[in-house]
Amino acid sequence: MAISAESAETLALKVLGWLVGNEELLPVFLGATGATTEDLRERAGESEFLSSVLDFLMLDDSWVVDFCDANAVPYDLPGQARMQLSGGSDVHWT
Repeated sequence: MAISAESAETLALKVLGWLVGNEELLPVFLGATGATTEDLRERAGESEFLSSVLDFLMLDDSWVVDFCDANAVPYDLPGQARMQLSGGSDVHWT
């Protein structure tokens, strides 16, 4: 069963909250994305920003496992949420 758009946004917001509470990863996220702490508050409702949050999480399998274990969600759910937020299209960086 596919994840709904609302569930995808909710999961991405949970990931964002998890990142904010992670003293080691938050600075890495801010540095990698160029986001500021103000952006975290101001853009938390934007699908594009939430997609970047999920993209960051999925850069490292151990981060996905840590987040999913801490929130009792299946390991494939962040990827499903990312696809939903992007309208079903995969992002190609090359």
